[in-house]
Amino acid sequence: MGQIVALAAYAYQALLALGLLLLVSRLLPAQDFTYYSLFVTISQFGSIAAFEWLRFSCSRFYPGADETAQRSVILYSFAVCAVLCLLVGAGVLVSGVISAGIAVGGAFVAVFQGGTELHLTMLRFRQDFRLFSILQVIRSSLLAIGTVGGALFAPTLSGAVAGMLAGGLAYVVLARLAGGSLAQGLRRPQRPLVKKYLAYGGASAGASVASLLAPLGLKTLITAMIGSQGAAGALLALDLLQRPFVLVVSALHAIRYPELVASYDREPDSPAFRERLGGYYGQLANCSLVAAAVILCLLAPAAAWLVKAELREAFLLAAPAVTILALLRAWVQNLLPTPAHLAQRLRPIIGLAVADAILLNLSALAGWIVSGGSLAGLLYSSAAGAAVAVMLGTPLFLSMPFRWPRFTLGSALAALVIAGLANGGTPQASLPVSLVVFLLCIPPTVATAIALLQRQDASPKMS
Repeated sequence: MGQIVALAAYAYQALLALGLLLLVSRLLPAQDFTYYSLFVTISQFGSIAAFEWLRFSCSRFYPGADETAQRSVILYSFAVCAVLCLLVGAGVLVSGVISAGIAVGGAFVAVFQGGTELHLTMLRFRQDFRLFSILQVIRSSLLAIGTVGGALFAPTLSGAVAGMLAGGLAYVVLARLAGGSLAQGLRRPQRPLVKKYLAYGGASAGASVASLLAPLGLKTLITAMIGSQGAAGALLALDLLQRPFVLVVSALHAIRYPELVASYDREPDSPAFRERLGGYYGQLANCSLVAAAVILCLLAPAAAWLVKAELREAFLLAAPAVTILALLRAWVQNLLPTPAHLAQRLRPIIGLAVADAILLNLSALAGWIVSGGSLAGLLYSSAAGAAVAVMLGTPLFLSMPFRWPRFTLGSALAALVIAGLANGGTPQASLPVSLVVFLLCIPPTVATAIALLQRQDASPKMS
């Protein structure tokens, strides 16, 4: 039951994040929302650069044979990285490049994001899904309340950031009260274990940093080319339409990946592992394809209701390309490198992420030039660059044998193709076409739900 509750917590977080983006886009002026979008991405970049290596290592090795030793490495390493992150924020403050409030706020937001993600990862891999779900819901709620409250009180970037920090502080207090101390029984970190964390985590984090450079570079390019005022609608599409794919990937990764790691470590060449790996692939691919198909069908009516009028035209222009881009990048970041993560092959992980970032941004720039300064040309070219990255990562994906669920994958792919053809480059689909798409989405969705319930029933029997 705990895994089902965790899925519900991810769904709640995703829906709340969507609502938060829409509310903030309405509360802040267009220029301030552009800066807010960039602030969030840069803070995420800082968090990933400082802490992602530790989270990746935690997800691969924790709790392990000696949980206390693992926890000692994790907590001491986090403390060191938090200090370094705050020092970087102080350096930015001294340089005078941006205002003091934003520099300090960005550093603290990065530390908060890194620390809370690490804590939740530890809970998840300890199989404490109940506490994980409760804290995930609390964190999402407090951050949303704080950000919206700050934007209401002061409709500027500084107001939104101040509210975000207030919500984060409230969460830290509640998480400490609910989750107890992780510092019990800590001892001096073991040097071989630290080296093991640094080797695997450093490579994986390098890939995450490279992956985040792709959207950050794209946002910077769009803002530089069309200005902060005109970029707001396109950036809203980038922020908003990636959320469903983040939900799919995060939720399935949270539920299935721990048992996948355990199965690989026990029986990497067995038929049971191949079936489990293929099931994981199928669920992730099916759900992301279904998400893309449904988004393309609902773009126009949803935007008419939810997106502020002054942002709507640019949002609808960018949305179809962004949807395909988000789908492809979900595969490049999470589906294709899975064999390398399981086998701890570091070079392919980094190589694919770097190729993704370079191809996406170079293609976007080329599209802008070739199309004569067209936003649509820039975005569709960036999606083409992501498609090339998918092709480059396919041999890595196929390097580990698995059993693939063909029927449900074909149904989900047909739904996406029909939705894309019906759009014809414009975000609208007729009612009959939408009904066909939704019918095609039923088999993969039902198959995924049944598979997750079956795994839930089987999980207590697993050693």
